Amino acid sequence: MPSDSLHLRQFASDLPGPHLLITGGVHGDEFEPMAAIRRLIAHFDASDALRCGRLTLVPCVNEAAFLRGHRCAGDGLDLARTCPGRPDGSETERTAHRLSELIRQATHYIDLHTGGTEFAVHPLAGYVLHPDPSILDTQRAMARAFNLPVIWGTSPALEGRSLSVARDAGVPAIYCEYLGSATVSEAGIGAYVDGCLNVMALLGLVEPRDTAGRVGRVIEDATPGSGHMQVQNPSPIDGYFTPAIALGDVVETGQPLGTVTDLTGADTRTLSAAHPGIVLTLRTFPRVRAGEMVAVVAHL
Repeated sequence: MPSDSLHLRQFASDLPGPHLLITGGVHGDEFEPMAAIRRLIAHFDASDALRCGRLTLVPCVNEAAFLRGHRCAGDGLDLARTCPGRPDGSETERTAHRLSELIRQATHYIDLHTGGTEFAVHPLAGYVLHPDPSILDTQRAMARAFNLPVIWGTSPALEGRSLSVARDAGVPAIYCEYLGSATVSEAGIGAYVDGCLNVMALLGLVEPRDTAGRVGRVIEDATPGSGHMQVQNPSPIDGYFTPAIALGDVVETGQPLGTVTDLTGADTRTLSAAHPGIVLTLRTFPRVRAGEMVAVVAHL
């Protein structure tokens, strides 16, 4: 059984400085973040690399979901829609409460994700378009330092998330995505380790790092709901999804994203892009239910 407290590791320097929190496994089927954070723990166990401040590392926040092999724990609640949670609530609500407490204790926050078992996400670093200009500028700098191909700033109005807790607490925060599809990408693990160390260097926690720039696109979209991936391009029927595009493709309005065919083969629906943009998320698990997302196209 998972513990009723989060398993974490903390490292501290003798010198004052920022307190960076890094979490993985908010969803139990997202594996690269867990592996990357374990590597960071091993790195700091083996070296006295922290120049100042504090570092808190949580490889798997949602242990109950991980042990089930699912996105969510047994109560069916999505942890990333349940924050700040309740100390006396269900399994996921209690986990959300503990996570929220950790976020409020930090000065900066990184939340690592993937597309889980059903989706792939183009590598990106994202943040909410925080109303405080100084926090927003810090988040932009953290996202650029993380050094993934896409930076995506989205609506600050979404609730229930780790980043909404950080938003309300005035803690500069970013989240990152790297593929998924129920696999473990060695490139994703490495990019996450490097990205976290890059942000630590930005904050002065570790020595400066010489890293070649990989950021190709910076997208900021304040449209309400812009960061809510799960509601975009929903399937009209239950069926089998066949994509017509790939991650990272730039599409035009009306361009086919793919088709959904029912199990009889008699009913095939084509889903088309509602606006021009870049494909950031794509369903890779063919079975889709009516109303479930098949792709995310970010405005350009």
